[in-house]
Amino acid sequence: MRFGCNAHGDWIVDPDELARKLGISCEQLKTEKMLGLVHTRVVPGRGADKGRSQVTVWCREAAWQGVFDCAGYLINECRLSPDSLSGDSVH
Repeated sequence: MRFGCNAHGDWIVDPDELARKLGISCEQLKTEKMLGLVHTRVVPGRGADKGRSQVTVWCREAAWQGVFDCAGYLINECRLSPDSLSGDSVH
């Protein structure tokens, strides 16, 4: 999986790959995104983790977190409980 930036500086990822990581269908992911129910948080690494980014994505039924290296490649990941993130308002 690769995490990259478009010409506007927005982070992008393949929706099919992301849906698989979340354990939901791509259609469900697209529907929830249109309804404003998909939330993301990108935290840049500091210190020893400089150049890495921690990305968290969650929706109603699923949550996933990945760590990407400076080239945008996934180096570590885990599934999370969406309930543990439901109070988080970062988009």
